[in-house]
Amino acid sequence: METRQLLAFTTVVQTGSFTKAAATLNCSQPTITTRIKALEEGLGVTLFRRLPRGIQMTSAGVELLPFARNIINLTEKARKAITMNGEPHGKVVIGSAQSLTDYRLLPLIEYMCWRYPSVQLSIHSRNTLTNLDAVRDGQLDCAFFIGAIEPREGLETTVLCPEPLVLVSGPSHVLTQRSEITDDELSRTTVIRAENGASYHDLFEQSVGLDDADSRSPALELDSIGAAKRAVAAGLGVALLPEVSVAAELADGRLVRLPWSPSFRVYTQFGWRQDNSTNPAITALVSAAAQVVSDQVASLT
Repeated sequence: METRQLLAFTTVVQTGSFTKAAATLNCSQPTITTRIKALEEGLGVTLFRRLPRGIQMTSAGVELLPFARNIINLTEKARKAITMNGEPHGKVVIGSAQSLTDYRLLPLIEYMCWRYPSVQLSIHSRNTLTNLDAVRDGQLDCAFFIGAIEPREGLETTVLCPEPLVLVSGPSHVLTQRSEITDDELSRTTVIRAENGASYHDLFEQSVGLDDADSRSPALELDSIGAAKRAVAAGLGVALLPEVSVAAELADGRLVRLPWSPSFRVYTQFGWRQDNSTNPAITALVSAAAQVVSDQVASLT
């Protein structure tokens, strides 16, 4: 089993055809076919089914894919580490919650660009569970996420800062007239989810009994911080959001802080795969993130 065979395999999966894989890798289609055949013979399995409308991975191919990606990634990282003498460099693919991308990470990106010009950052905003799974299987190098402090299988994590949450509504919402809000009132109120898959939504709904679909008002799922804030300001419902993402709207009165506080705490955290701990770029990113986020939090207190 050779790296070039695994690269041919993963490229066929990515492009969906042997012809496109050959074009991507700048070689001939027979070369791709030969490499895949050699890989199949070496493993004693069939990796693709040839169908009238294209190709389809077999169960053996599906099982091989994450390992193939990891081997290719590690081979490339080893090659670069040898040639760069431990200096942070190369592309780092990062997953992040949208609220963190928009309100926490821009100063970090600026810092990294100035301090480590040989490191190329690529940030993808997706939900926490998807991001952490992608880190585990090697599709992402690391991820920023908001969640409770708990063990994350296969990952190293570090806490960057507490992430205060605030329940907000528009100025005309009926709950702004309350001096205290009960769980029963929340169950009869439309809750707007701004980041689908964010763990703090699940913790919120569990803590006040909103996870029972038969005894609550429907949720409005927008999967966008900006859209959720506009919907809340228009009086369509309430939303639990990181305070950093609504600070401007609370200051100018477009949104109102409601008299309710969560019984749980969440934190902005950074996670990376355990076998990636010696990557100089990841080490530099961890250190920079701790410094930049700490400075950011201090400036707001």
